[in-house]
Amino acid sequence: MSDKPIPSDVIVNVPNTLTAIRFVLSIVAFVLLPLGLIWAALAIFIVAVSTDWFDGYWARKYNQVTKFGRIFDPFVDKIIICGTFVFLVAIPGSGVAAWVAVVVMGREMLVTVIRSFVEQHGGDFSANWPGKWKMVFQCALAIVSMIVLGTDEGTAQTTWYGISGVSTWLVYAFNLIVWGTVGLTLASGWIYIMDAVKMIRSGTLSTD
Repeated sequence: MSDKPIPSDVIVNVPNTLTAIRFVLSIVAFVLLPLGLIWAALAIFIVAVSTDWFDGYWARKYNQVTKFGRIFDPFVDKIIICGTFVFLVAIPGSGVAAWVAVVVMGREMLVTVIRSFVEQHGGDFSANWPGKWKMVFQCALAIVSMIVLGTDEGTAQTTWYGISGVSTWLVYAFNLIVWGTVGLTLASGWIYIMDAVKMIRSGTLSTD
């Protein structure tokens, strides 16, 4: 018997309110980034992604998992991550290559489609640990990219293979996080695909 809480029909509770706040904060960050208010956008982004951990913890600890939250929470997660990467790609000197954003967004769209299919047919497609670490690395990449932009003071000196005008440790951290993000994004996506294939082959999904 599964020990996972059964989602309720409640819409307004603490976890869902935190998710809504995260959604609003993400929009604020999207407004600040193209205005060049990098440090303000960075602060807002950090506060926003921090609520993701807290609302999940609260929902599990106090049994406040809801059907609405299971849809709204991953949607907002994808908005803040994919949106931030789109805006960073558009800013010269962010160091975030367009193909990295495509990898991130492609994976998120694919997993969303698979999760929708599996859960519509009675399967459980909750986030796994590789997926959670993927989120950590994606957030770290966005944060370091904004630190680079803030340190660079808009001079667009950042390049894909190296960063001039900023600390050497930041160069290494940035490149390490980029490849860690790409690797975990692809690996976690592949794991989700294989999990879905196993469910389909085993016949555990409802055909109704």
